[in-house]
Amino acid sequence: MRMKELSLRQDPDLRKELALLARGCDFVLPSRFKKRLKAFQQGQAQVRTEEPITSALSESIPKFYFPQGRPQANLNIDGLISKIEKIFSQFPNERATIEDMGQVAKACECPLFWKVPLFNSAGGDRTGFVSVHKFVAIWRKILQTCHDDASKFVHLLAKPGCNYLEQDDFIPFLQDVVNSHPGLAFLKDAPDFHSRYITTVIQRIFYNVNRSWTGKISCHELRKSNFLQNVMLLEQEEDVNQLTDFFSYEHFYVIYCKFRKMTMLSLKVWIVNNISRFFMISAISQKMIERIFSGTVTRDRRVYKEGRLSYGDFVWFLISEEDKKTDTSIEYWFRCMDLNGDGVLSMYELEYFYEEQCQKLDAMAIEPLPFEDCLCQMLDLVKPEVEGKITLRDLKRCKLSHIFFDTFFNIEKYLDHEQKDPFSVVREVETDGQEVSDWDKYAADEYDTLVAEEAANEQYNDV
Repeated sequence: MRMKELSLRQDPDLRKELALLARGCDFVLPSRFKKRLKAFQQGQAQVRTEEPITSALSESIPKFYFPQGRPQANLNIDGLISKIEKIFSQFPNERATIEDMGQVAKACECPLFWKVPLFNSAGGDRTGFVSVHKFVAIWRKILQTCHDDASKFVHLLAKPGCNYLEQDDFIPFLQDVVNSHPGLAFLKDAPDFHSRYITTVIQRIFYNVNRSWTGKISCHELRKSNFLQNVMLLEQEEDVNQLTDFFSYEHFYVIYCKFRKMTMLSLKVWIVNNISRFFMISAISQKMIERIFSGTVTRDRRVYKEGRLSYGDFVWFLISEEDKKTDTSIEYWFRCMDLNGDGVLSMYELEYFYEEQCQKLDAMAIEPLPFEDCLCQMLDLVKPEVEGKITLRDLKRCKLSHIFFDTFFNIEKYLDHEQKDPFSVVREVETDGQEVSDWDKYAADEYDTLVAEEAANEQYNDV
């Protein structure tokens, strides 16, 4: 009603006549006013009238959003259930223990290492067994509501009422991998390493899969990643070290040994007073250290409050430091360099980090490149869409992001890039994605070094 009154007052003729009526003027005829008012209302109604969408047009738009996966047209749920019931009939009292769940997982057409999530979803972790009726009821519901592997996996691992996975949701699943994978059989005699290996794998999962940085993996993120494919490969590959994206024990060993070497007071936290030794070795600037400990890229609140870097945060740091070409590592270092959090690296921010690089070069008796010249080189390297402003999108599009970052906060790697043949850099760009990643190369080299050091120490002790 209020909208109609406002529209009515905008009509100049009616507004004039209303004003005359308000002053008690006798020259306005009521019949004329009513006629004009009726015509005005009819005109407004015609303007607001819209042709309804025909039912034929609305029916022609197919459904395109499937948060739980696209339903399969010819899925025979009853046939799948009968296979599961047949497997359960082989067990005493039609009850499956955790040792039997491998067969049940295959009957469900799931990867072998889904067995613990399947077992726990039916209450097996509380009772020690799963009855056929309980399992069939749960699995039928999952088949009816979850239509792809990603949605099923999230449903099995997630807490009740949640449609996402948090870090602790992966612990039972990964503990089963440690307990039953033949490539990790040697860990049975080293239970202290179970939790450390599991923590490392969880951090690598979130590093690669959780692209939103929320700490919650959604079905969409799981779908876009290669994690479930790696879970399937666990069944086929006896050597977990071949699964370098998540499960490699050698990669875990490298990360943990690096963390342990830099820790003097505790194996669980990295004290800020001692961290400088590692950063001096790796040549990362003090300004970047401060940004890491400011909490901009860490999840543990103790990092900022107590000056401590947890093991989980260290996993993210080390992978990002040794491979600056991945999307996650680019986001990691971009967050550190974006001092005001506006999503743009300004010339001030670049100069802020470059100042310390110049100081280090002076201390090494190397004449630093003036910032203006360095800036021109970096802008030519990145080619930002908006002149003078470097965004995250610009760096992801650029194939030389590692050179950009090392220029501003890693003096040793910066000097390595300066000494390289320019044509070799071009070849790296052309072969990008075809070779082993920088992280895989680093982990392989470090593991060989660690093995050689241990062998030398054993030989020395024997003597």
